Amino acid sequence: MTRRPLRCCGATAALSVALLLSSCTSTRGAAGSGGVGDPLFPALGNGGYQVRHYGLDLDYDVKKQRLAATAEITAEAKQDLRSFQLDLQGLRVSGVQVDGKDAAFTRKGHKLTVRPADGLKKGADFRTTVDYGGTPEEMTDPDGSTEGWVRTADGAFVAGEPAGSMTWFPGNNHPDDKATYDFTITVPKRYTAVANGELRSEKTSKGKATFVWHNSRPMATYLATATIGKFDVHTSRTSDGLPLYVAVDPAEVAASRKPLERLPEILKWESGLFGTYPFSSAGAIVDDTPKKIDWEALETQTKPIYAGAPKTVTVVHEMAHQWFGDSVTPKTWRDTWLNEGFATYAEWLWEEHEGGKTPQQQFDALYKDDEDNEDNADNERWAFPPGDPGKAKNVTGTPVYERGAMVLQQLRKAVGDKTFFKILKEWPAKYRYSNADSKEFIAFCQERTDEDLTDLFDDWLYGKGKPEWEY
Repeated sequence: MTRRPLRCCGATAALSVALLLSSCTSTRGAAGSGGVGDPLFPALGNGGYQVRHYGLDLDYDVKKQRLAATAEITAEAKQDLRSFQLDLQGLRVSGVQVDGKDAAFTRKGHKLTVRPADGLKKGADFRTTVDYGGTPEEMTDPDGSTEGWVRTADGAFVAGEPAGSMTWFPGNNHPDDKATYDFTITVPKRYTAVANGELRSEKTSKGKATFVWHNSRPMATYLATATIGKFDVHTSRTSDGLPLYVAVDPAEVAASRKPLERLPEILKWESGLFGTYPFSSAGAIVDDTPKKIDWEALETQTKPIYAGAPKTVTVVHEMAHQWFGDSVTPKTWRDTWLNEGFATYAEWLWEEHEGGKTPQQQFDALYKDDEDNEDNADNERWAFPPGDPGKAKNVTGTPVYERGAMVLQQLRKAVGDKTFFKILKEWPAKYRYSNADSKEFIAFCQERTDEDLTDLFDDWLYGKGKPEWEY
């Protein structure tokens, strides 16, 4: 996500406490927990199962702002289950089936609790079908930002970090549960629906258009999108043959042209730094959004979404996320710096590539900034350590981005350029399509150098306040 100058999409609003089913039952097994113990968002996600695939069939009436949908969720039981939970905010559920049999269900807050007709055995694959609909809601995060299914003048701008995906489909809404996706999205004729992955088909019938998208690589729920509007669509391929799909609102076409023309160049440059591009397509979605969207972009997998015409450096940031955040995803929201620190550092490298400041000059300017401005003595850059944001509202705070990038520059100085740039390639290669945390990153780096990195990470990643440092 791009944060300039103050933030990107922030932390979700106070989430309801998960429903724990306690009624007596003759079915063997436990009730799957509501929440996975995330240190910043304890009510997000659910225990007892792992999702393998989401099949989402969405029919959206733009004029009436009504959604009629079916979600088919294929998962594996990680324990014997008599019930389990899904995250779904708002919207009315009309029926639930598990493996083709009607299942009992209840709602409380954003938790949908499902009780299958037959208990689920540990290790079993099962298929849950949820029929639901209504008017999708947007969400207001603790820092005042807006996410979720956000209505626009000609459709919907759909962004999910950190919790907004549950405003339009039921799921296990936590980064640690990644799955593949298929989207079938039906909208009125002359509208376009854009989702992750590749467009498999586009058909028009009886005044409606149906778009079928397939996302074959594991994806966290917060990275899914189903953005709808009247877009100018351009398809092409890079010199390496990678398909590109770019959808731009007509009001943003002129201002977007130059930055998006550089997308193939940016992909080639980042592939040289970070290794082979991890997905089978790329692109962008640029929408004309309401003023309440006070953030610039989100790294929705394969096609970042932009809340207006992007700057070139913003495209650099969001495409870097395809490696750092999308392919390699943090295990919990506490480790968001592994996304944003790397994407911000990519901006620094790009500026140097374009003949501007070096990363060290960027570091120096940030470190000295509060010294040179007496009115900014308590700079927000040092408000909390990037490796431990502490509160949900801090998940996209300044330290996560800027100080996260500063951690990487200090690492570069400690291990040297040769080892550092190997880390930039080998880290996303080792954890490709999976999840990782800060402890694993620290151990990964330490294995590649004889330098003791303990103090570096203690001070810059976890230390409170402004670390001592001599130029």
